[in-house]
Amino acid sequence: MNKIIILIMISLFLFTTISAQEPVPIPEISINIGGDIPSPDTLIPTLEILLLIAVLSLAPSFIMMFTSFMRIVIVLSFLRTALGSRQAPPNQVLIGISLILTFLIMSPVFNDIYQNAIIPYTEEKISYTQMFENTWNPIKRFMISEIVAHKNQDNIFMLASSVKREINNINDTPPEILIPAFALSELEISFKMGVLIYIPFIIVDMVVASILLSMGMMMIPPVMISMPFKLLLIILVNGWDLLIGGLIRSFQISGGL
Repeated sequence: MNKIIILIMISLFLFTTISAQEPVPIPEISINIGGDIPSPDTLIPTLEILLLIAVLSLAPSFIMMFTSFMRIVIVLSFLRTALGSRQAPPNQVLIGISLILTFLIMSPVFNDIYQNAIIPYTEEKISYTQMFENTWNPIKRFMISEIVAHKNQDNIFMLASSVKREINNINDTPPEILIPAFALSELEISFKMGVLIYIPFIIVDMVVASILLSMGMMMIPPVMISMPFKLLLIILVNGWDLLIGGLIRSFQISGGL
């Protein structure tokens, strides 16, 4: 037993002696002061990632306020209300159609931004400030063209006078005034289109209500009887094609498709 204890002690002594002669490896830490310094005209990768995350998080607001999405989704909502069907088509379908039509209508603007802003910046041909400017200019031209085409320049001057700003040329409108003016213009246009959509369906409601009243069937809701006739009307006149085609033609940029 004593021999075993002595052998264990000798082995431990030899192990500690050998390990003491070998230095313990320590991780090396080096600081390169004279390394490559990024150009002041480009963003560092961390800021680029943060900018990309911010853009993705605000993408729904950008699509709603800077593109044709607002007008399309409001007009489609008016059509559903005029038909008298509360959930047909459902909200998911209306939003999906609006997104697809938005990408179709805005494709010239998106291509302009990609060709003149994103590609030159990734190839380090322009600075990030020039990239932001090249991104904003096509969107600005789209907004101004829609406002001018539908004679809604008064929205710009109204907002400018409200904040006591003087604008002599519409093309020089700052973003803080142009963006809400474009939103007001889109609301006015969509409501005008909504009125035109309502007129034929109101006529159907009035005819059905008059027939039911003359027949003495006052206990039957006219909406329940008129909705099938509204659906038949929109099918006979190919209403979806007329509506979608009218929406696309209502945008000036659609001429470039």
